[in-house]
Amino acid sequence: MADRNRRRQGGEALGMSATLPRKSAPSPRTGGAVPWPWLDKGRRFSWLRFGVLVFFLAPGLSLLAMLATGGLGAEPWKAATRQSGELALRLLIVTLAVTPLRWIAEWPKAATLRRMLGLIALGYAALHLVLYTGHLAWDLLAVVTEIATRVYLTLGFAVLVGLCVLGWTSTDAAQARLGRRWKKLHQIAYPLTAAAVLHAFLQSKASADAAVLMAGLFVWMMAWRRLEGQWRGDGRALLALAPIAALGTAALEYAWYALATKLPAERILMANLEPDLLRPAHVVFLAAVGVAALPFLVRVGRRLAARLTRRQVRTPV
Repeated sequence: MADRNRRRQGGEALGMSATLPRKSAPSPRTGGAVPWPWLDKGRRFSWLRFGVLVFFLAPGLSLLAMLATGGLGAEPWKAATRQSGELALRLLIVTLAVTPLRWIAEWPKAATLRRMLGLIALGYAALHLVLYTGHLAWDLLAVVTEIATRVYLTLGFAVLVGLCVLGWTSTDAAQARLGRRWKKLHQIAYPLTAAAVLHAFLQSKASADAAVLMAGLFVWMMAWRRLEGQWRGDGRALLALAPIAALGTAALEYAWYALATKLPAERILMANLEPDLLRPAHVVFLAAVGVAALPFLVRVGRRLAARLTRRQVRTPV
């Protein structure tokens, strides 16, 4: 069991990857690429891929529609820029969550969605830059100047460049060409996500709740990756991560308000003890508890499915 877990852990692809090919390199004709995102490796239509694609593209399409119809308030380009950045960060977190989902739900097929999700995150990050350019009246010199002189913009642009590198090398052909170096390259997905979270903190104004929530989810995933292979899908270990992630979220929130703002960090920290307030640390804790219940729910579902199958076999036609 331990050997199998080590092999499984060692063979995982990170960031925007799909699983590494086991037997042969991609064919020269296709380069290993899936021509359309809703098709699987066998070039068959996949309802799963199509549903995931529509679900995660819908917010961006809605945002663009609201921008075009004047539904974003007095500063539409500014609002669209902010919301597209939030979408990009959420997709980065979702992309990193694919590997935990694969282990905890015992769902290997989840890994086939990782590359598509990563490329959607890249698309939202690029849209974020385009909308920011529109916010500055398409003045490219002003955009370059702002990126070069504002730290949080420089950081955000560095994240975009890193995501472009991951996207460019996410194909099966790139995996085969880079070999073992490919996995090391795609491990930069973690520091890129951390940098994106910091970018969200730096551009936040009075409230950093959204950035704190993303930071807390990132803390949970990093803590999960510290678990040994045999504990990664164990409900007890996952339940133990819930208070750790919640405390880490509250600590990051306190550190941000104490070091970077003039707001009362102690009062904000104590708000986590108020039962009638839903703080980011509470959301992270509840999400972690829900994830801890997932292995149990998967086992129950499989037992029910097995019983139903046995009844169907015993029932005469």
